Amino acid sequence: MRYSNNGFTAVKRAITIGLIAFFLATSIGIGSQSLLERMSITLIAFSLLVIIILIGIIFDIVGTAVTAADETPFHAKAACKIPGAKHAILLVKNADKVANFCNDVVGDVSASLSGAIGATIVSNIASNGTGNGVVLGSTIMTGFIAALTVGGKALGKHMAINESNEIIFHVGKIFYLIEYKFGLKILKAPPRKGRKNAKS
Repeated sequence: MRYSNNGFTAVKRAITIGLIAFFLATSIGIGSQSLLERMSITLIAFSLLVIIILIGIIFDIVGTAVTAADETPFHAKAACKIPGAKHAILLVKNADKVANFCNDVVGDVSASLSGAIGATIVSNIASNGTGNGVVLGSTIMTGFIAALTVGGKALGKHMAINESNEIIFHVGKIFYLIEYKFGLKILKAPPRKGRKNAKS
């Protein structure tokens, strides 16, 4: 019975994450494409592409860091009531969910959007050129996106593993400010196993 409940929860969670990824990719994609259509300056469109790639790299860093972070030091900071410490603890306690959202949802959406925007930029540049120019431009753009994404994530993973606690503490501070300024509580403490077993 416990296995079936866990399986249902996993399916429900997968469907929820899939829907979030769909609406996130669709809304950002429509917004970026409409923005690109109005841009006559290629440099601005190229800057948008780089920003989207960097967002994917940053979230990949957070997703990797949260799985490598140690919860213990944050308890000492939380005892001293240092802002962001309690939120850092919640991030580590929800490491699987945070990593899944950062690495899979945001990472995949960023990759899809960067490819689409790159293709749009090449199409706009080569609109008056030959077919060979479009093929060459697309190849160069694909290589650039891959190099920046893979290289950035490789460097980011090195930072995330070696500075995991510091990174998660800074993210915890951001969550603290969001909750303090806007009253939005993003993460909740997971239920204690003792209570769950007691009910069963």
